[in-house]
Amino acid sequence: MFSLSSILLVIADIAIAKMGAGIGAGIAVIGAGIGIGGIGGKAMDAIARQPEAVGDIRSNMIVAAALVEGVAFFAIVVCLLILFI
Repeated sequence: MFSLSSILLVIADIAIAKMGAGIGAGIAVIGAGIGIGGIGGKAMDAIARQPEAVGDIRSNMIVAAALVEGVAFFAIVVCLLILFI
């Protein structure tokens, strides 16, 4: 029914999908780290320029960091779905 070469091709396709999912999850985490680092750095610059606006800057920074984390978690979940489905 199935030849050895067709079975090996299917196994290779699965291996490539798993490798792609791992690389995608890694890129998502690296991107989130870079994004949150940039947000934190810019917030520190803004606080240094206007110390009286600490509360507003901090709350906006937290909202922006949460949005970046949400995108990263979504990307990781997509990679896990690729991996297991």
